[in-house]
Amino acid sequence: MSLLDTRVPAVLLRVDPNPFHHGTLGAVRSLGRAGVEVHVVAASAGSPVSSSRFVHRTHTPPPPGASAPDIARVLHRVAARVAGAAVLVPMDDASSIAVSRMRETLAPSYLLPATPDGLPERVADKAALAAVCAQAGIPHPTTLVPESGAQAEAAVHRLGLPVVSKWSRPWLLPAGRGLQSTKVLNSAQQARELYGRSEEAGSPLLLQQYLPPGRDRDWFFHGYADRLGGVRAGGTGRKRRAWPRGAGLTAVGHWTSNPHVRALSERLAGELGYRGILDLDFRRCATTGRYHLLDFNPRPGAQFRLFSDTAGLDVVRALHLDLTHQPLPQGAPWEGRTFVVENYAPFAALGPAPQGRELAWHASDDPAPGRAMRALWPRHVAHRVRGRWATAAPVPVQGRPAHNETVATKTDDEKASGC
Repeated sequence: MSLLDTRVPAVLLRVDPNPFHHGTLGAVRSLGRAGVEVHVVAASAGSPVSSSRFVHRTHTPPPPGASAPDIARVLHRVAARVAGAAVLVPMDDASSIAVSRMRETLAPSYLLPATPDGLPERVADKAALAAVCAQAGIPHPTTLVPESGAQAEAAVHRLGLPVVSKWSRPWLLPAGRGLQSTKVLNSAQQARELYGRSEEAGSPLLLQQYLPPGRDRDWFFHGYADRLGGVRAGGTGRKRRAWPRGAGLTAVGHWTSNPHVRALSERLAGELGYRGILDLDFRRCATTGRYHLLDFNPRPGAQFRLFSDTAGLDVVRALHLDLTHQPLPQGAPWEGRTFVVENYAPFAALGPAPQGRELAWHASDDPAPGRAMRALWPRHVAHRVRGRWATAAPVPVQGRPAHNETVATKTDDEKASGC
């Protein structure tokens, strides 16, 4: 018998068109295996997720860049096709922020955690997060927000090279314009030129001191803050391998106890009055040993299924249980468990895993997404390579040829920062 109330369906929402978002598949399987009817509002063309046997129905998502009211209208159309109120699970920052803004409008049709108004946007905004950490006494990289090109150059000289650049609200970046959420810059001139694209980017440019990655320096915390504010489920994980190497998404992660990271995470969630699923990323400074919060994601992290305990509880199931007023089972942490994303770390999927392992795509009870990933991934990579070659020419900035610059994609250096 399922612990979850299977009379209440779930709707997974993702505005980001990434067809290979394995976190969405993890949520589909987590809820579907428990007998919950799962609806997916996300781009399904070319996505292995839609082939899962646990997807009850897919729905056309709002387009990238859609406004919060537009996203709400799509969700109302979906609600008309779903029997009764559903648990809504935003799977990316843009979705989480839109749902927070439209909470009162959506509440009759969807069950939602009582997150304080505007809080998801506040913690997802890179500039606002720096202020949040300062107020809460949580270590955070030194962050400067220039107000001119000259100030951008001065900030680089103050922080030292290399320096990390971030757009404050990456979910607003226009597609196809070559603007990346995060870059590692190697000159002050690059910072000046990037600042010149602030209006195009739609949010302020931030510059942060660079903190190099290294062995055992990258950590993450996933949890669920329930109706009473207690942080349940989840745990602390160590990023053992990233794609690309040294930064980016977790290709191989291990459930590893880190009481200090957990304490920082729980304290911050408590001081903010946060409710719902949270995913926090930390990097340890090799010089000071302090753990710096790099990102606060107000939604499930893509590797959340790493933290499935001995009772089968993870943060997505915790959300469903809590919002349907069901008790959360008391399981034990499954420390040493491994999570592997096969398309980024194929050999890690073959080695021994004495404490257990979960693969992002392959599952014996749901084989179709794994087969689809194997067929679709080579074509996806080839398409991306062709696109990069097509846009490799320098882009003129403010009437001058752009300098050749070392540019990392969002996954390259999203977690890079300073101590």
